[in-house]
Amino acid sequence: MRGFLMGNASCTPQQAAVLTDSILNMLVTDMRPLSMVEDDGFTKMIHTLNPGYTLPSRTHFTKLMERKYEETFKEVKTAINTNNSKLALTTDVWTSVATEAYLGITCHYITDDWDMQSFCLTTMPLQDRHTASNIAEWLEQVVARFEIPPSKIIAIVHDNGANIVAAANILEEKHGWSSVRCTGHTLQLVINTALKHPSIEKAVGAARCLVEHFKKSELASSKLREKQQQMATPEHSLVQDISTRWNSTFYMISRLLEQRWPVTATLSDSSVTQRGKRYLDLKPDQWSLLEELSTVLKPFECVTVFMSGQKYATVSAIPPLVKGLLKSTQSAVYESAPLRAFQLTAVQQLQERWKRETAFSDGAPNTVIFAMALDPRFRKLSKFLSPDEILPVQTKLQTMSLEERRKMDVQHHGSCSVVTSTNTTATESTPLVATLLDSLLGSDGEEEDRAGEAEDVHSQVRNEVLTYFGEKSLAKEENPLLWWKANNERYPMLARLAKSYLCIPATSTPSERLFSAAGNIASKKRASLSQEHVDMLTFLHCNAKCLNKGSERDSGMFKEQHVCALSKGFSSVFE
Repeated sequence: MRGFLMGNASCTPQQAAVLTDSILNMLVTDMRPLSMVEDDGFTKMIHTLNPGYTLPSRTHFTKLMERKYEETFKEVKTAINTNNSKLALTTDVWTSVATEAYLGITCHYITDDWDMQSFCLTTMPLQDRHTASNIAEWLEQVVARFEIPPSKIIAIVHDNGANIVAAANILEEKHGWSSVRCTGHTLQLVINTALKHPSIEKAVGAARCLVEHFKKSELASSKLREKQQQMATPEHSLVQDISTRWNSTFYMISRLLEQRWPVTATLSDSSVTQRGKRYLDLKPDQWSLLEELSTVLKPFECVTVFMSGQKYATVSAIPPLVKGLLKSTQSAVYESAPLRAFQLTAVQQLQERWKRETAFSDGAPNTVIFAMALDPRFRKLSKFLSPDEILPVQTKLQTMSLEERRKMDVQHHGSCSVVTSTNTTATESTPLVATLLDSLLGSDGEEEDRAGEAEDVHSQVRNEVLTYFGEKSLAKEENPLLWWKANNERYPMLARLAKSYLCIPATSTPSERLFSAAGNIASKKRASLSQEHVDMLTFLHCNAKCLNKGSERDSGMFKEQHVCALSKGFSSVFE
């Protein structure tokens, strides 16, 4: 390594290539502007580290980035198309600081080793209006670009925007892609509606003004730290909420409650708060209301965090979690009228907005219900479905398993025909008359043999389904993907279905995360960056970890999130 650093007046072409590639990787990994290679401080640092190295121009790094994009694109396309199971898409639309619109698309599938795999497909720049037909067409274009057969896609996860819902309906009718609405966005709508009570809005608004005061005043923040030390309170900063993220309001309230007494003491200091601004402190009844509100919102926050994961199965948990939220909300007892109103509205919203996902309907895709049934944690369907729904679900899964068996047999016979077609000498030497006579008379027991084989297949599949549902449920803290990996050979047809359904994310958070990266890339400093280069840099940054994720296991990530849920007092969700 020393040969690359200072003290070496020369730099070989091999060393220069390694350094240049390292700088490009740094730009992609840390989402730095390509113009950084022309900044004085950066060029001086590189010269200090290796005086013999000539730093290429921004144009050169742009060309290298484009070449790296093409290479990574091929890697991602190969990874997707060599996978045999179905995949799901998530999508969302975002606008940058330069008021440029992008369509983010991610894909998700379960590998042969039963690991959850995710890829960024694009942050596609949009020029035309965001109509339903345009969005549907853009999604089809991206799928075609990666040469993904439309039949390989099982579902598309999206928010509740009218245009994107309509686009998903178009694709569902045209290709059979199930439309799954983002759980996080639906929860946002539930909470926003339930929070619309005058007393709650007033208390939350007062809390927001209080936090803003401390954020804007350095003196107030400094005095708050002093009070925290004096009162032995955790030295945490106050949290400002964001209107589009209800859970940020929960975090704001929780932190404010934690810091109630240091905050109150700080506001009572005349050097911080002028006499005419004492109204900034909340009234006692507002503090009490926020305490109750924090309690009722905690289970919702827990579900939001759990469902936003993409390293473990989430879509199958929607019905159990909705049931858990209903149970948690209905069973709580609140003293204040505003919280009782919140309770009633939240229950109504939960029941109304998840009708389709929590009940079986003949003729509907029933994507979430089938995913739940194929998750060994929730296979005891009587906990979540009515008796009239359980048999149709199991019967439909048996039919789907038979279809999977048929596909598998077709693939197997197709591969066998390649071998037998090269050995046809004996068949060709058989007289035509004998062949015709045999076909008219039929071979001995041929129909009986076929009927027997079909009955055997039906019996095998039926026994597979009955045995699966007859087993004890997997513990809720266990990873269902690891269970399927261990039991793949016991339930071969159901395992194929499980791979198709359990890969679906419960939220469109993965596509939203693309915009976190894209937002850093398309910052004000880089507002001149072309939309195509924003797409390329985001693609490279987001897929670097996916292609080099090493030995990270889903089970650890799942247990971490589940323990988090339990530690926040929401174990009843999975009961």
